[in-house]
Amino acid sequence: MAGGVIVDTSGRKEYPGKVTAYVIFASIVAAFGGLIFGYDIGISGGVTSMDSFLLDFFPSVYHKAKLDTSTNQYCKFDSALLTLFTSSLYLAALVASVCASTVTRVAGRKWSMFGGGVVFLAGAALNGAATNVAMLIIGRILLGVGVGFANQSVPVYLSEMAPARLRGMLNILFQLMITIGIVIANLINYGTAKIAGGWGWRVSLGLAGVPAIMITVGSLFLPDTPNSLIERGHPHEAKEMLKRIRGTEDVGAEYEDLVAASEEAKQIKHPWRNILEKRNRPPLTMSICIPFFQQLTGINVIMFYAPVLFKTIGFGDDASLMSAVITGLVNVLATFVSIVAVDRAGRRFLFLQGGTQMLACQIIVGALIGSVFGTTGEGDMTKVKAVFIVVAICFYVAAFAWSWGPLGWLVPSEVFPLEIRSAGQSMNVSVNMLFTFFIGQLFLKMLCTMKFGLFFFFGGWVIIMTIFVYLFVPETKGVPIEEMVLVWEQHWFWSKYISDEDTHVGKKPKA
Repeated sequence: MAGGVIVDTSGRKEYPGKVTAYVIFASIVAAFGGLIFGYDIGISGGVTSMDSFLLDFFPSVYHKAKLDTSTNQYCKFDSALLTLFTSSLYLAALVASVCASTVTRVAGRKWSMFGGGVVFLAGAALNGAATNVAMLIIGRILLGVGVGFANQSVPVYLSEMAPARLRGMLNILFQLMITIGIVIANLINYGTAKIAGGWGWRVSLGLAGVPAIMITVGSLFLPDTPNSLIERGHPHEAKEMLKRIRGTEDVGAEYEDLVAASEEAKQIKHPWRNILEKRNRPPLTMSICIPFFQQLTGINVIMFYAPVLFKTIGFGDDASLMSAVITGLVNVLATFVSIVAVDRAGRRFLFLQGGTQMLACQIIVGALIGSVFGTTGEGDMTKVKAVFIVVAICFYVAAFAWSWGPLGWLVPSEVFPLEIRSAGQSMNVSVNMLFTFFIGQLFLKMLCTMKFGLFFFFGGWVIIMTIFVYLFVPETKGVPIEEMVLVWEQHWFWSKYISDEDTHVGKKPKA
């Protein structure tokens, strides 16, 4: 122990300070950025299952789903244009996240959140007033820009504001807000579907403006992180902010490490080029593989299309929407498990346990659906089997909510050094949005083609990603964000990419 800093046997530091009310307030407000993402995930599936919406914009889908008895259960909603409505947002978010990297680094994290909220608000207004498919798609693209900016800046903001020992808990507030957004959207869909006159879908889409206003206005009251202030040339303000958020005057050691990291960052002229350097390959791998695997858990099959999926397997209109509400509530409650456990049990334990549970549930769901509809898509779903499917899906959602859901955002946001952190988070968001787009665009076609085997397909990927975590994902709980290089240095595989010079604070990296 030196100067108030505790150094353990592995060389990791624990800085003095406490969790202040100011940090909690700032983290909750910033996490509102997750609401816009969650609301959109939840709202689109319910809207696309509403008869009035389908009749207005996708009449061919309506007639195939409702009137064509020759179409098997697996293919009733198969439409490339319908899935483009849902998935176009994620392609826009992919592109926007790259631009957001520059804004986040140059202007600060809060202004990136503000910009995302404003654009998302415009998209919500356009979708709510849409009179043709073109307006719907343009509105979705604007929503995607907002999501891209929020998803790029919010996890980084939360990781930088939080003390190391509670970084996981505070960062997962972002995922908690995503789950709350989903369940609110499902409840709204359940209510608006009953509005006479067939305009309830406009309410559902237009109300996306509410979470957009929350993050837009809330970001104006947020302080910037000490890391960002130092990075942008405001050292005095950074030190005062560090004192305020740590609740102590004894911030000298942490401040000096932040300054040293900033000095390294200033040597970097091309973050996107430096991210490819040998020493950055471990965090780069995390920022690509973790979001890639997160989407191949199959979660978006459930969250995007839960009402459509439940209607496909034989639930009525109200029953399918209510089932989506139930899974949404499970998602919220299970996220609290992660908030409590992530800084105690650790990231690896949650990854491994969640993967095992998801695999078991996917096998059960696939087997039950296959036993009813087989490969022909014909058959009647009994109430008993329907209940078992909903229960299995709830256990699956719970496992995702305390593992791959929050950790898919947390781990990539905490492992990059400051000089390429914005670029690294953009890589994380871009990969996430790219594969969200692919899954969203291809799911209904895959369901039509692969039938109940689709759940076994995603189950196979869960096996692969669980093995990946076991072998290659190190434990990062309690490690100060600027000391993360020590994690790679001590890992059996990644250590070969780290030199002694890389672990020395104040090194002069290549420009």
